[in-house]
Amino acid sequence: MALTDTFVKNSKHSGAAAGDKHSDGGGMYLHIKEAGKYWRLSYRFTGKQKTLALGVYPAVSLAKARQRRDKAREQLADGTDPGTAKREEQQATAVAAANTFELVAREFHKGKGDSWSPGYAAKWLRGLEKDLFPYLGALPLASITAPVLLEALRRVEKRGAIETAHTLRQTAGQVFLYGIQTGRCERSPALDLHGALKPVNVTHMAAILEPFKVGELMRAIEGYSGQPMTRAALALSALLFQRPGNIRQMEWAWVNVDHALLTIPSQDMKRRKHQKINGRPHLVPLAPQALAYLAELRPLTGHGRYVFPSLRTGERPMSDNTVNAALRRMGFSQDEMSAHGFRATARTLMIERMPGISADVIEAQLAHGKSGPLGMAYDRAEFLEQRRNMMTEWADYLDKLRIGADVIQFKAA
Repeated sequence: MALTDTFVKNSKHSGAAAGDKHSDGGGMYLHIKEAGKYWRLSYRFTGKQKTLALGVYPAVSLAKARQRRDKAREQLADGTDPGTAKREEQQATAVAAANTFELVAREFHKGKGDSWSPGYAAKWLRGLEKDLFPYLGALPLASITAPVLLEALRRVEKRGAIETAHTLRQTAGQVFLYGIQTGRCERSPALDLHGALKPVNVTHMAAILEPFKVGELMRAIEGYSGQPMTRAALALSALLFQRPGNIRQMEWAWVNVDHALLTIPSQDMKRRKHQKINGRPHLVPLAPQALAYLAELRPLTGHGRYVFPSLRTGERPMSDNTVNAALRRMGFSQDEMSAHGFRATARTLMIERMPGISADVIEAQLAHGKSGPLGMAYDRAEFLEQRRNMMTEWADYLDKLRIGADVIQFKAA
């Protein structure tokens, strides 16, 4: 006689030590014990009597237990042991739970700790935590398809962060590649999304590239009425054309007045972690004009660590927005000039207006890495003497532009 929901609900343990068994047909029965009510399936496989657990009531209803019984009987009909199939399914579930996108990503991230810089490692993980883990983190790595990954990336794209969406696709690709290498998945769905996202519109840092406009800029810097440190930071940004971070974080310990040289430690340069550790410092020759600005600053900030300390506390360098804010105050819009733009200004005008200066010498001054797999290893030319001459010529050229002396002479008709 088949069981009913009412019977299952109301039946009680009789007190028998072995419990009470109530058949539902097809080998399935309800086993009532003092601890609870259990669904069981009795079956034979290869001549051996076996029992399969179908679940615990009420979490598994009578109808659900029957579905599991029918599935088990189908497996028997196909020559499969339902008990073995269940163990394999449980094992697969456990493996999947241990190989979710988030767990694999964090494992990969942890393994890169020795080769990535702390800043890059933190940024890499922060992007996943914000935009991918909430939607993909709990999914088994092998179950994530291209449409599923694309849906998560579309959320980023819709808020206007197009470049971030592309970066996250690459980051996810690193996780899937690691998953392939460690046997967690067979392929990367990130590869299938090539061209699926909106293209990134590359915008260059705003920079003034016309000599007469550079002259206006230098006159504006000379007449800047704000903080003396900010004025000097603007001037040295133009004279040295180093990365904005290296300008604002400049330390007095780096400045050698006797040798007219600024020595930026390797760990403070924009380099990969192993290059920061093993690389040489970046040497920046100082023209007389640069030395003059540093001499003006020495009485103001020379007692501390930073050449350009924060106005709030000398324990930190000035804000990364100070130079840009000063440019806006002087009337140069963000589409016209930026702190990083001083580098493009110098490189462009040197190439176009200062014949005889080698592009390699300029690139060395910009601290641009050598191209090619062996570039950094074998091409270690610093061109220090050539750069000393170049930096003096550049400072003199800026002076000419500032006073309006560098004009084009037209022949008389």
